Order: sequence, then structure tokens, then C-alpha cells
Amino acid sequence: MDRTDRLMTPVLIGGCAIILISFAIRSSFGLFQIPIADEFGWLRAEFSMAIAIQNLAWGIGQPFFGAIADKVGDRKAIMLGVALYVTGLVFSAYAITPGQHQFLEVLVGFGIAGTGFGVILAMVARAASDENRSLTLGIVTAAGSAGQVFGPPLAEALLGAFPWQTVFLIFAGLIFASLLFLPLLKAPERPDAPELEESLGQILGKAFRDPSFTLIFIGFFSCGYQLAFITAHFPAFITEYCGPIAPGGVLHTMGVTTTSALGAIAIALIGLANIGGTLYAAYLGKTRSKKNLLALIYTGRTIAASAFILLPITPTSVIVFSVIMGSLWLATVPLTSGLVGQIYGLRHMGTLYGIVFFSHQLGSFVGVWLGGFMYDLYGNYTVVWWVGVGVGALSAVVHLPIKEIPLGQRTPQAA
Repeated sequence: MDRTDRLMTPVLIGGCAIILISFAIRSSFGLFQIPIADEFGWLRAEFSMAIAIQNLAWGIGQPFFGAIADKVGDRKAIMLGVALYVTGLVFSAYAITPGQHQFLEVLVGFGIAGTGFGVILAMVARAASDENRSLTLGIVTAAGSAGQVFGPPLAEALLGAFPWQTVFLIFAGLIFASLLFLPLLKAPERPDAPELEESLGQILGKAFRDPSFTLIFIGFFSCGYQLAFITAHFPAFITEYCGPIAPGGVLHTMGVTTTSALGAIAIALIGLANIGGTLYAAYLGKTRSKKNLLALIYTGRTIAASAFILLPITPTSVIVFSVIMGSLWLATVPLTSGLVGQIYGLRHMGTLYGIVFFSHQLGSFVGVWLGGFMYDLYGNYTVVWWVGVGVGALSAVVHLPIKEIPLGQRTPQAA
């Protein structure tokens, strides 16, 4: 049996390890909001802008890293991503102005692009059999969620023992250590026959002329908006607006005695719930319509966010919302990336998914920046939550007209 017909391969294991470390650190930046703002006396929008720029740089860098991986190899793209990630984190430890942090987050964002979904999902997709491809994409995405489980609590613990500057340096060391998994990443090239005859320019031209590609691009915006806003602002939101944790209650007996600790736990709980949700979505994507599954996920997010903001914010509602939103969190990624590969082929999937992912990160930029801006303007996050509800509903609708038939197999009527 060919090794690519097995579900667990060295490529899958190495890719999961790298993305777990990368996302563990990326998901913890929201916990630096209060320590850094308090030390320098900044407005909330200052460090929010740094995180927003990080997300935008990640989106801008993703298609370029996808093209680098498609052109010169996945491992070289990942090495470049690690170098930029480490550089950004190390210099951030010595940054003392908002402008310095915002500039350095460009490097961190490019680093995430080189060690994140665009490169690794395409690599794993090429290494997997047709039967296992959807599930392997889900496993890699779930590994990113596992990073979110461990990253925020680790950051919370480290921030309790060290200055935030030291924590940045520790994180830089962890990113550098991810290079130990590089020897596992030997993905075979498995393009379909028609793809061999198409250049990157040709497939880009076809994708840009296809309305379905535009709809996928638009639909991914709300995913980035919702995820980045919650990752960056949810810990601070819970710290300041959640009702107190009752002494003697379940959370209190587990050692979660402050709303600050609950904020870190909530992000980790979202990541934990997302592991199951992502794997289940990827499993369903093997046999069910990916566009319809995506529409259902965005509908679920819209309902969950609406209910959460309308009800009183209590420790119980935070936990319930975290579990529900977590189950829908990155479930969109294996379905969206699988949809791109299914319609446009695997040969240039890294570049095409990178372009779609730019929409995700444009949404991330808006979500993080708008959260800080509205907080400073109104002293709350209410408007930002309702914008997220609106764009989530839009995404649910725009996925319905997408044509899932591979581009090369469409008749003139189905094109």
C-alpha cells in the first residue's frame, strides 16, 4: 500500500506539530493587551492595532508564502516563516512604543503565514489520498486548535512568573524549536493530469473569472472577523464585564478564581471544543456538500453570538458560549480549503487558498482594530459584537450559490 494511502503519515505528523506551536503562540496575544497597556499607559486601541496589523500581514503574506511553497518547496517556505516569526518576537520584547510593536507585528504576521494553514494544508493535501484528504485537512486544523488549548494558559502562567518581555523571548525559542520537525515534511507532488498543463497564471485567471471563487473569498471574511475579535478581545472582555466567580462553585474549586483566569480558560476551551468540531466537519466533508456545511456553520455562529450578547454575561454563559463557538471555530478551514482544492485542483492550492485566506485576515484586521477602537470610543464592545453577527449571516447566505463541480469538469451550463 502506498504510504499516501495511509491516514497518518510523517508529513501529517510534522505539519501538525509545527502548526500547533505556531498557533499556540499566535492565540495568546490577547493576554498581552492589559499588561502592555498598563505598563506604558496606552489606550486599548494601541496594542489592538498591533494585533490587527499582525492579522493583516498574515493575510497579505499567505498567498506569497503559498507561491513560494509551490515554486521552491514547502520546507523552504516554512524555514523563512520561522525566521521572520522569531525575529518579530525577539525584537518585540524590546519594543517600547506603539509604532515599534505595530511594525514588528508585520514580521510576526508573515511568520505565521509561513508556518500556518496556507503552506501546511496544501502540503498535507498533496501527500494524502483522495479518500483521506478531507480528514487530514481537519486533523491539521484541529492541531491548530490544540495550540489554542495550550497557548493562552501557558501565556497566563508565564506572565504570572515573568515580565511580558521575557515571555516573548520564550515564545521565540519555541518557534525556533519547531524546525526540529522539518525533516518529516517531504510531501510528494500529486497533481491531476490537467493541472500539469496549467501554469499558475492560467489557473489564477480561471479562478478570478469564476463567481464561486469570489463567493468563497467574500464568505471567509466573517470567519476572520469573528475569530480574531474573540481571540484578541475576549480575555479582556471577560475580565471587565463578566459577573464574579462564586466562591465554592465548580470553577472556583478548579482554581479559576478571577475573571482574568476565566478569560484565558475561555480561549483554551474554545480551542478544545474546536478539535472535535473541526474533525467532525472534516469527516462530514468527505461525503456531504462542503458549501452547505459552511452555510450551517456560519448560521450557528450567528445564533450563538446573538444569544450571548443579549443575555447577562456570567461565568456560566461564558463557558457555554465558548463550547458552542469552539465547536464551530475552525470547522470552516478544512471545508474552505477542501472546497478550493476540489474546484481548482491541488497543484496551486497553496496560492489559491492563500488568496482566499487574505479575505479571512482582512476580516481579522477589521475585527481586532474595530474592537479596540469601539472600546475606546464607547467603553464597551457591543457594536463590534453586532457587526460580527451581521457578517456571519452574510457568509451563511453567500455560500449557497457556490458551484462545487471541479472547474475542468463543468459543462457550459454549469460554469
